[in-house]
Amino acid sequence: MNALEWRVAFSLAAVYAVRMLGLFMILPVFALYAHTLPGSTDLLAGIAIGIYGLTQAMFQIPLGIASDRIGRKPVIIGGLLVFALGSMIAALSDSIELIIVGRTLQGMGAVAAATMALAADLTREENRSRVMAFIGMTIGFSFMAAIILGPILYTHAGMSGIFWFTFGLALSGILLILFAVPTPLHIRAHRDAGIISDYLLKALKNPALLRMNAGVFALHLVMTANFLVIPSLFKDELGLATLNHWQVYLPVFLVAFIGSIPLIIVAEKRHKIKPMLLGAIALLVVAEIFLALGYGSSYSLLAAFSLFFLGFNFLEAIQPSLVAKYSTVETKGTAMGIYNSTQFLGIFVGGVLGGWVNQQWHAAGVFWFSALVAAIWLIITPKLPAPSFYTSRVVRFTATVTDWESMYQALQKVRGIYEVAIVAEEQVAYLKVDKKELDEQGLRAILGAAA
Repeated sequence: MNALEWRVAFSLAAVYAVRMLGLFMILPVFALYAHTLPGSTDLLAGIAIGIYGLTQAMFQIPLGIASDRIGRKPVIIGGLLVFALGSMIAALSDSIELIIVGRTLQGMGAVAAATMALAADLTREENRSRVMAFIGMTIGFSFMAAIILGPILYTHAGMSGIFWFTFGLALSGILLILFAVPTPLHIRAHRDAGIISDYLLKALKNPALLRMNAGVFALHLVMTANFLVIPSLFKDELGLATLNHWQVYLPVFLVAFIGSIPLIIVAEKRHKIKPMLLGAIALLVVAEIFLALGYGSSYSLLAAFSLFFLGFNFLEAIQPSLVAKYSTVETKGTAMGIYNSTQFLGIFVGGVLGGWVNQQWHAAGVFWFSALVAAIWLIITPKLPAPSFYTSRVVRFTATVTDWESMYQALQKVRGIYEVAIVAEEQVAYLKVDKKELDEQGLRAILGAAA
């Protein structure tokens, strides 16, 4: 990658990081804080935690499409301003209802799709997947950092301090967009990285993608529901002061992160992704059952919590790869947009249902409920087709091509190319290729002849 692409990768990853930190920092502490608010219930606490997921799911696709028309930066800056407003309202709130209002506004600043589209505008086709992967890694690290830092900041500055910190993060994101992120010369609708309205129905009709959407919905539902009760268990069962909760989160996340790396390598390199997907979901079921039966024991609680995050980390990494494999070459960006929206919808439902279950049946009920959700996910997943391990690739023609049908036929005949979609008005071809089989020389010959 060149210097501009590295600048884009780092600056947009930083924008993502400040949003993720702001959204997730309350997750490990809000259930503890909610009990101090007048009129608060477990259900209202769950709504406050999850409500941003509903508005995030509602606004992400429309704002992504809007950024194709009015520009990436105006949409992103506007979204971050709404996010900052929600953070300020939550910081000034002294009631659970106003915090819910603030969290609702935070979710309305749904700029993930627009940010990815901006990254695509600023990078060359051959390096785009690297930039996207770098940003994706940042999102994962931001989540872990938020869970670790949340209890520390809460102890020293209170819940309002977390929301004011989030407000500051939103403003820093705006500054990054204004002064660190380059402005693209041209705005294009990228089939591989952006949301295309014409492809929404096609992506929604794909049975494999529907199962992947159901999977990410279940995963984030369970994760959110768990965090409605886990902080209280750490405090009551482990006897840990809130300030010291990081002493559990840090080693658990490190073990889960390190442990998931070889699993991901085996899944991708040895083409074992489907059986390992099923194994990871089964691990979630087992972890939730252990939590339900043994959360009264500190050792069982820690062991089950570690198992949960080992499976969670693996699934978070491997599921987007499967979405790319199951989507057609031209619908990949749209499929990912729907997938991400479903993820946030799962957070909302996890907060609401998890809060209600906690109110009725306490921690054991939440864990049994989560085990049931994961078990249903496990039941529907074996019907997924065996994925193809092809790589997406985008090629841009350096000269105007007039005979697109001949170009399409020529590309299909190249050894190692298994899917072709040409967008004539953009002078671009989207390909799915087998890197081991691809005849690079033959592909270059066709592109050279076109020039």
